[in-house]
Amino acid sequence: MAEEIIQSCIAGCGACCIAPEISSPIPGMPQGKPAGVRCIQLDAMNACMLFGLPSRPLVCSGFTPEPDMCPNGSIEALRWLADLERVTKRT
Repeated sequence: MAEEIIQSCIAGCGACCIAPEISSPIPGMPQGKPAGVRCIQLDAMNACMLFGLPSRPLVCSGFTPEPDMCPNGSIEALRWLADLERVTKRT
């Protein structure tokens, strides 16, 4: 049986709160947020201020980082997620 690899978030990264479009309402961003725009709920240390709260969007709560996303830091994570956003964008 293959062992599941669980990726931990990189402290201070915030890529998942910047790169993707979030179409659901976010406190302070009732229309969601466009891809590439920093979420208003991302603090100065790039930590989600809604983490663990019921007001956090389901899409955010359901996000699980993968080892391929960020093997060497937040810049690579931002690039990987931006590329994923671009190739999965609905037209």
